[in-house]
Amino acid sequence: MPRKNRRQSEPRRPTSGAQDPSLIDGPDGPVRVRRIPGSNAEKVYRCPGCDLEIQPGTPHVVAWADDGDGDDRRHWHTGCWNARSRRQPGRWR
Repeated sequence: MPRKNRRQSEPRRPTSGAQDPSLIDGPDGPVRVRRIPGSNAEKVYRCPGCDLEIQPGTPHVVAWADDGDGDDRRHWHTGCWNARSRRQPGRWR
C-alpha cells in the first residue's frame, strides 16, 4: 500500500478581514491602529492627512486613542498614515 504524505492540517483562525488593532505611541499618547483591507472598506471616509475621500474598496488605516471609547476613530490613507511623522507636530485632525 502506498504511503500518503499529506500535510497535517493546521487549525484555521477565524478572521474578520481587518487585522487586530495594535498599540503604538502617538503625539498625544498611545494610539490603537487597525489596517482595513479593501474588501472590507465599504463606506466613504475623509482622510485627516490629506483631506481627500477614501473611496469604498480602498485599503486604509483606522486609528483612535487607546483611552478613548472609539468615537475619535479616524480613517487614513495608508500613505498618509505612514507620512504622519513628517507633518506638523500635534496636527492630527
